[in-house]
Amino acid sequence: MAKEKKLVEEITSMDVDFAQWYTDVVKKAELTDYTSVKGCMVIKPAGYAIWENIQHELDRRFKETGVENVYLPMFIPESLLQKEKDHVEGFAPEVAWVTHGGMEQLQERLCVRPTSETLFCDFYAKEIQSYRDLPKVYNQWCSVVRWEKTTRPFLRSREFLWQEGHTAHATAEEAEARTQQMLNVYADFCEEVLAIPVIRGRKTDKEKFAGAEATYTIESLMHDGKALQSGTSHNFGDGFAKAFGIQYTAKDNTLQYVHQTSWGMTTRMIGAIIMVHGDNSGLVLPPRIAPVQVMVIPIAQHKEGVLDKAYAIKADLLQAGFKVKVDDSDKSPGWKFSEQEMKGIPVRIEIGPKDIEANQAVIVRRDTREKIVVSLDSLSEKLTEVLDTMQHDMLERARAHRDAHTYDALTYDEFVKTINEKPGFVRAMWCGDQACEDKVKEDTTATARCMPFKQEKISDVCVCCGKPAKAMVYWGKAY
Repeated sequence: MAKEKKLVEEITSMDVDFAQWYTDVVKKAELTDYTSVKGCMVIKPAGYAIWENIQHELDRRFKETGVENVYLPMFIPESLLQKEKDHVEGFAPEVAWVTHGGMEQLQERLCVRPTSETLFCDFYAKEIQSYRDLPKVYNQWCSVVRWEKTTRPFLRSREFLWQEGHTAHATAEEAEARTQQMLNVYADFCEEVLAIPVIRGRKTDKEKFAGAEATYTIESLMHDGKALQSGTSHNFGDGFAKAFGIQYTAKDNTLQYVHQTSWGMTTRMIGAIIMVHGDNSGLVLPPRIAPVQVMVIPIAQHKEGVLDKAYAIKADLLQAGFKVKVDDSDKSPGWKFSEQEMKGIPVRIEIGPKDIEANQAVIVRRDTREKIVVSLDSLSEKLTEVLDTMQHDMLERARAHRDAHTYDALTYDEFVKTINEKPGFVRAMWCGDQACEDKVKEDTTATARCMPFKQEKISDVCVCCGKPAKAMVYWGKAY
């Protein structure tokens, strides 16, 4: 029995040390491993399978809006990167450079892409000539490199996987519509598939993407009360187009600059899943993103007919469209239960000699540990109901946690006290002056997470300086 408990005992309690709990879950659930390249990770099969599901579901949603996939080089000539001043200044501290090809020094340094705006702009300048060439609605799935000083698996690594959409439009109105459309795709995906509730809003100018006119964001709250930027969509206006000479001949035969957007979501969403839904037994995966939804665990599998029945259940459930595995290893049932819970598999089905005799099985939910005895004749129908209920309940629990950790502040003293003593979001009014943002960050380390689209007037004045307020802002400490 001691051996069976060991798997869970090796996880630090999230209430004792949340950062260590996170690291323990990532390692024990076999999602990633460290490498000899500092700050870079091996994404192991269990982790990569989650990313494949994220990729598949997002890609399907993108294509429903007319997006096409392309692939551009991973190297950017330094001269190309320098064309948009704000953009290059924003990324300069994180850029990795290639200086040699083989034994020869390159005539021009090559940047390993931290993002691909400049490459897409160079491409579009050649690709777009006429209004008939618009819009261009492209996306690429790739990795990018940003030389982060402090790293953590999934949340912040020097190389990570993502998708980056880059679009070009004839008018400012079309670009703005696409910018908001893609943010809503991200938000719906997070809530419907990852069971993570989000706040939709606009970044302040201080927090927006380098070179963008406007950045829209979805912000989610982790279990420890820290915020996580979970997806962004940027409206570039015609700034990049002017820097790169991306023009088209309009219907009236005049030359016009295109209007562009960019939007992305990364492997950090796996970190979000862990930190929103995980518990002290390990990972808890929402059924719609889980690579394995059901683990069939035979009890007393050495007895005649037990393994055969487990395999028969698997075959029936696979036929019905579930993602199923059988744990037929020689480990004890208790150890198998701990492994299934550690890996976050949404439900397990227990089947033993007595169950077979009674023509039944036991379904156990990962999130609540609820046990449900069900007839084998209606197993598929009941499983559908259980997984749908679990998906719904996980979203509502996360929403309730976020709402319970969202506070309002009317005075600066109240704001600082709340930020420092109550982890979560703090809603407060802001005058629009960056000096107040800077003061908040200096005094509390919190940042403006977003100005939500759904504005509420908490008071008439800025929480920091007392001047007339322009917007209600969600503030928080963030990853």
